[in-house]
Amino acid sequence: MAYTPPPPPPSNLGRYRVLSPNAGVHVSPIQLGGMNIGDQWDKMGAMSKDMSFELLDAFFDNGGNFIDTACNYQNGSSEEFIGEWMDKRGNRDQIVIATKACYSGNLKIHDASVKQKVLFTGNSTKNMFVSVEHSLKRLKTSYIDLYYIHFWDWDTSIEEVMRSLNVLVQQQKVLYLGVSDTPAWVVAKANAYARQHGLTPFSVYQGLWNVMDRSFEREIIPMARAEGLALAPWGVLAGGKIRTDEEEERRRQTGENGRTFWIPDWERNEKEKKVCKALEKVAAEVGAKHITAVAIAYVMHKTTHVFPIIGGRKVEQLMANLEALEIRLSKEQIEYLESATEFDPGFPNSMIGDGTKYWPYMLANGHFEKQPYAEPIRPQPKSISDQK
Repeated sequence: MAYTPPPPPPSNLGRYRVLSPNAGVHVSPIQLGGMNIGDQWDKMGAMSKDMSFELLDAFFDNGGNFIDTACNYQNGSSEEFIGEWMDKRGNRDQIVIATKACYSGNLKIHDASVKQKVLFTGNSTKNMFVSVEHSLKRLKTSYIDLYYIHFWDWDTSIEEVMRSLNVLVQQQKVLYLGVSDTPAWVVAKANAYARQHGLTPFSVYQGLWNVMDRSFEREIIPMARAEGLALAPWGVLAGGKIRTDEEEERRRQTGENGRTFWIPDWERNEKEKKVCKALEKVAAEVGAKHITAVAIAYVMHKTTHVFPIIGGRKVEQLMANLEALEIRLSKEQIEYLESATEFDPGFPNSMIGDGTKYWPYMLANGHFEKQPYAEPIRPQPKSISDQK
């Protein structure tokens, strides 16, 4: 019997990649962010169920199979809508769903019937188990593909966290483990503890990273490279501030403005405008229609196993952002974008470098050839649909 390859994917979203060196599941190169999916957070851009299903359908139909959410997003309606969508489409086992344990009382914080909310916070074993049961129910599934610690709480010990997470894996309620918004040293220590005790280590790290805020590159990327973790950056579009002057003026005239839930002012400052101008220049050089796509491409060119979390409420926004999967950036273009931002690697990196080349004290002792780090997958220059 001959085996023939499937038809070409509808977009480069359907060119799947291994999640991480420690997680062999194949996923789409961009994740659909679920923070907007749901109808409870007006300030974050709530969506009706019909709008949510339309966005989920567009993502799936274009090859997407990797969706990120959390138990507290939209007060739980994000998980509920995604779960109902998977149930109605009958595609649960075709989806890699990532969700997060509840933190800061979010699981019951708006439930007036719960008088004491103290046990629904932090990374304790109890809150973790309660959170995962709620997520399984809302998502209408018996297992979660990727389960994150949402934040590091500074109270629960590394030992308790890793042992509790491992129980969830043993119970087959969770397949892979992730960690979000946590210091690099904690992650390294947690994975070392897991390996030393035969427990499941973290496979993915999620955190804030974009061309305007590169602090992620200081400690997180080197740690992930050493630990074999994939990276799931959020905030890649800088909270909507990656836009052209024309787009900003249009919003000002129409009153559409932008989000101010996390940031005090929806308008860009001069430093942010400078970065956007640099993105515009590079977009023109590579023939990109949208500077947001260049911003997404930037993080995907920096290191291996990067799976940006991209949200939004409109299908046209999703399709515009998928242009990132067709953009190839040169080393010079990456350096140009970085020249538009202020970034201090901090000590000791400012002294010894980031490991990509030998520092002067070594070079004084001989001639060396540095083994390069692994290169990220270069996006296809054109989508398959455009080649027909």
